[in-house]
Amino acid sequence: MEPDDRPVPSAELDDRRDGRDETRNERADRNWEELLQELRVMQTGTQILTGFLLAVAFTPRFEDMDEFQRDVYVVLVGLAAVATILALAPVGMHRALFGRRRKPELVRVAARIVKIDLVAIAALTIGVTTLIIDFTVDRAAGLIALVSSFAGVLLLWLVLPRLVRREAERGGADDET
Repeated sequence: MEPDDRPVPSAELDDRRDGRDETRNERADRNWEELLQELRVMQTGTQILTGFLLAVAFTPRFEDMDEFQRDVYVVLVGLAAVATILALAPVGMHRALFGRRRKPELVRVAARIVKIDLVAIAALTIGVTTLIIDFTVDRAAGLIALVSSFAGVLLLWLVLPRLVRREAERGGADDET
């Protein structure tokens, strides 16, 4: 019998009250798969925004940007690079740790990196929206876009999940899925 094929002693079974009987490694495998799905979505969005930003520099209207807009543009290109690097970091870590039985640690660190990447992607998205509106309409509209985008991110990425979590903790949410 291979070491990984041995029966799992009950002490190694997960004791969380979520209805799952998972070992630490089974939970890590499941959480890694969920993280990969999140990373796929994040990478696609980041690639689209990065591609847009890189293409902007080669358009004739790029020269029409004022100094503030060019400064914002350069910051956004940097943010796009950071977001891309962060989104790829868990994959690189997985490759470096592959076969070393470190998946629970990998998942813990990767989850933190994903949270940091979400902040970078939020800033990038807010910034791109602000830059486009500022350039195509005017500075006042750009500031309105900045505030609106920031509020949208706060509401959808922070407030809504907390409300859902609070509702679930109260027992008011029946799982229909």
